[in-house]
Amino acid sequence: MRWLETRIPPPLVMLLCAGVGWLGGRLWPGAMLPLPIPALMAGGVMVIGVALNLLPKLAFQRARTTVNPLRPSASSALVTRGVYRYTRNPMYLGQATVLAGAMLYLQSAIALLAVPLFVLYITWLQIMPEERALQARFPEVYPLFRQRVRRWL
Repeated sequence: MRWLETRIPPPLVMLLCAGVGWLGGRLWPGAMLPLPIPALMAGGVMVIGVALNLLPKLAFQRARTTVNPLRPSASSALVTRGVYRYTRNPMYLGQATVLAGAMLYLQSAIALLAVPLFVLYITWLQIMPEERALQARFPEVYPLFRQRVRRWL
C-alpha cells in the first residue's frame, strides 16, 4: 500500500469517507441515532473542526513552510507552537471533527463509522509517511516534538 502514501489529498479522503458514511446510513436506516437539535449539534462540531483546520494553516504561513500534504519532504520549518502544543496533526483532527459533525447531522450510527475509517486511512497513508519525512528533514528536533506531543490528542 506504500504506493498510496501521500497520494490522495486529505480533504478528498474526508469527502470520500463522508460519502461512505452517507451511503451506509441509507443502506442501514435502522441504526438511527436520535439527537436533540441535530443541526445545531452538528454545526457546532463542524465549526470546531473548521477552526482546527484553519488555525494551523495560519501558523504554517507565519513559519513560511508548505501546507501541501502531498509533499511533506518540502517542509522548511517544524511548527510546534499554538495548537501544535496539544496535537501533532491539528488539520487532520479538524477534518475528522468536520466529518464527525456531518455524520452526526445524518443521525446514523452506521454513518459515524466513517470517522474511524478516515482516522485509520489518514494515520497509515498520510501521517506515518509525513512523520518519516519530518524525521529525515529535522532529525534533531522532530523526535523531541514526537515525545512531547501526541499524534492525535
